[in-house]
Parts: sequence; structure tokens; C-alpha cells
Amino acid sequence: MQTYLLICDLKDEPEAIQAYVDCHKAVAPEILESIRVAGILQMSIYRWKNRLSMIMVADDQFSFEKKAELDNANPKIQEWEAFLGQYQTNLPGTPPNWRWAITEKIFEFKA
Repeated sequence: MQTYLLICDLKDEPEAIQAYVDCHKAVAPEILESIRVAGILQMSIYRWKNRLSMIMVADDQFSFEKKAELDNANPKIQEWEAFLGQYQTNLPGTPPNWRWAITEKIFEFKA
């Protein structure tokens, strides 16, 4: 298994933040199925103000390249991403239209 932490910023507007939260209360089955097919076993999104953190646990065959190929071939995913994109903004120092950034693990503790 592989675990990732990704971060993303929402527009710092209360309406955009609430709209983003609301649309995740009932995610379409096609979107959830695309996550599963890509090899993602668990996904959680947390919010602090307008900053999002996504914890993703994937199988050993998962790759972001494979996920991007699957997403690019799926019109429902393209529609979902375009819809969510209206609420998201670029993280500082990222390329234009960059939404989620993969973080670097710098510490781990296991008991």
C-alpha cells in the first residue's frame, strides 16, 4: 500500500468554500467508481479555512500517471473536475491550473 497527502487551496470566499463542501456530501457513484478503478483504497479530504488536505491510500499498482490517463478518458471525471475547478485556486508557487499538490513526507512515527 501507498499513502499520499495532497493539498489544495479553495478560493478564499465563504460561498466557494461552502459550495465545495456541499458538493462532497453526495458524490456521484461514477466518480467514486473511478477512484476505486484507479487503485485508490481510501480517500479522505479535510479542510482548514480554505486549505484542503487529502489523505489517499492506494494499492501498490497505483500511479498518478495511470490515474490521469483514466481521468482524461472519462467524460464524467472531466465534468466533475471542471465543476470543482471553479472553487479551487492555485497553491503558491505552482503552475497555472495546478490544483492538488503532492506533499513530501518528512517524518513518520510507528508504535
